[in-house]
Amino acid sequence: MGILNVTPDSFSDGGRHLATDDALRHAGQMIAEGAAIIDVGGESTRPGAEAVSAQQEMDRVLPVVEVLVRELDALVSVDTSTPEVMREAARAGAGMINDVRNLRREGAMQAAVATGLPVVLMHMLGEPGDMQNAPHYEGAVEDEVMTFLAQRVAACEGSGLRRERILLDPGFGFAKTVEHNLRLLHRMEKLQELELPLLVGMSRKSMIGKVLERPVEERLPGSLALSALAVERGARILRVHDVAAHVDAVNMAWAVLEEGKSYG
Repeated sequence: MGILNVTPDSFSDGGRHLATDDALRHAGQMIAEGAAIIDVGGESTRPGAEAVSAQQEMDRVLPVVEVLVRELDALVSVDTSTPEVMREAARAGAGMINDVRNLRREGAMQAAVATGLPVVLMHMLGEPGDMQNAPHYEGAVEDEVMTFLAQRVAACEGSGLRRERILLDPGFGFAKTVEHNLRLLHRMEKLQELELPLLVGMSRKSMIGKVLERPVEERLPGSLALSALAVERGARILRVHDVAAHVDAVNMAWAVLEEGKSYG
């Protein structure tokens, strides 16, 4: 899943793809490099990010979704928590909803069910504006993440969202310290007990910067290491900035996990 932020303030690439032509060009490059999904986001969810109105988000996202579907025949995911954006993006041809707030905004559950699209539910405590204010877990972080996601899956199924349309994201970097993130990845295999596809996003995140003392633009090697470990622990979709490098890393990791069965 290639990341396409059409925001002025995302932590890594804010402001780079605001123009529709720039967004189209970048998405085309990511698809050529091996991306199967393009994830379009119009509201930054970095720590401390300010909320935007539904109209602002639609103005940023919908023209990009329309052009990606029309010009590239791309499978487009929309990174949104806003019911209006979910509905309009589905009408514009989006094929997936990726919601960091796991359908907890008012009206989001009903909107997602009505679209008929697959939905990614992500673990997060609080809101992006305050999620990193001393995040705390009573027990093991992997247990609490698993319990939270299981509860959200049950709520979705109770509202009419079929289980086969649900994917899960542990929410690395969302309401978690570096220690929480590292432990969660170390023990991520536990989440496979939920028997739903796992999506993981750790590309260029601050946990890499804090462990390796690298600025955002120097975090690719750390990102690749985390992605390879995530695949080994059950991740089936990786949400990334640097598509070509991640495709190589995943293919190499997968060759090892499959013990070279395709290369004998």
